[in-house]
Amino acid sequence: MTDLASSRRLSPGAKAALGTFARYATIIGLVAMIVAFSVLSPRAFPTVYNFTNVLNQASLAMIIAGGLTLAVIVGELDLSIGFAASLHGVLVTGLIVSNQLPIPVAILIVVALGAVIGLINGLIVTKVKVNSVIATLGVGTILTGLSFAYSAGVPITSGVPEAFLQVSLGRWLFGIPNNIVIMVLVLGGLWVLVERTALGQEIQAVGGNPAAARLAGIDVDRIKILGFVVSGMCAALTGILLASRLGSGTTSAADPYLLTAFAAVFLGSATLRDGEFHVFGTFVGALIIAFGFNGLNIFGAPTYSQYIFQGAILIIAVGLSSLGRILSQR
Repeated sequence: MTDLASSRRLSPGAKAALGTFARYATIIGLVAMIVAFSVLSPRAFPTVYNFTNVLNQASLAMIIAGGLTLAVIVGELDLSIGFAASLHGVLVTGLIVSNQLPIPVAILIVVALGAVIGLINGLIVTKVKVNSVIATLGVGTILTGLSFAYSAGVPITSGVPEAFLQVSLGRWLFGIPNNIVIMVLVLGGLWVLVERTALGQEIQAVGGNPAAARLAGIDVDRIKILGFVVSGMCAALTGILLASRLGSGTTSAADPYLLTAFAAVFLGSATLRDGEFHVFGTFVGALIIAFGFNGLNIFGAPTYSQYIFQGAILIIAVGLSSLGRILSQR
């Protein structure tokens, strides 16, 4: 209430200026970062090769963040995604190497499992009424245990077929890395779902006001479960592509994507809209993080600086998102 009251004491011009800043700060920051890095490193940074590499490296984070966006839009949080992606990477590798399953079959099984895990998260939250933070953190911890149980904590590296590696490392369409193509298809599909379909309108209505959505005849629980299912499937796809990229199934390989995904989603909520979560914004947020990491690497910054950068970005993202919401209520 204090923040809202303070915003109301501002002059109309100051409110408009703050609102514009909150909506465009992330895009301005992204452009400024690219320009600064280009000036400081004109030979290494502003090249087609480097930009393609940035998109390729960021594509998996964008996919998992895109799925998380759906869960957050409907008003919930999914903290299981990083642990789930790690499990999926171990499982798909094991199914291919140990069980000799065809690669497409193994991938379909693991994506289906991702949907099941999302369904379980959704049912616990909507039917058992457990807070989504507690529910998904608990499920994620269980998934970590299952991952260690399946692999005995030992990375699965021996016998991984070249065809599986090419799922992530190949360039099957006009020389574009497969991960970029898959990322564009996933985020494009999610954007169309949320922004251009009747189901997307229901998703946004539930996130905006669940009580009003329920009075309007929307099955709120079904929509929330859908958000978790999409989040689970994107986590599964991320784990599969990461295992393909690394050529191994490792129990904790995808864990760091949790923080990256949340940072991208909250940065995205401060992009072009007043604190609203949306898929395009998540894409922009992930780009900011990716270019930031890329610049730090080019300039030889120590590894710990990446953690500092990502933590700071998350704090700034939440702050900008909160500012946008406050100003939108004036």
